[in-house]
Amino acid sequence: MNVKITRNAAKVLKLELDKPENEGKKLRVYVTHSHGDHAHYGMAIDEPNEKDVVVSTDKEIDVILEKDNEFLDGVRIDYFYVPEEGFAVTNPSKGNSGDH
Repeated sequence: MNVKITRNAAKVLKLELDKPENEGKKLRVYVTHSHGDHAHYGMAIDEPNEKDVVVSTDKEIDVILEKDNEFLDGVRIDYFYVPEEGFAVTNPSKGNSGDH
């Protein structure tokens, strides 16, 4: 499985993951709901379980994904400052380039 984290997102995520209360935990990306050929995503700080796979990224952030969930393979995590500040999780490999 593959995950892409942009530079802006990595900066913000590392600040959160480096907090003492998150020691030993990782970023989880999950499907909040899916319909048709695409899904909507959420994120949390969590620990992996037997249903998960941990994917290393080029930004030195490990991401927890549910095994065998095709909507999670190829997700992209970005962080935007405008028009409003926040994360955007999409999956361009599945034709999902943003919420509708």
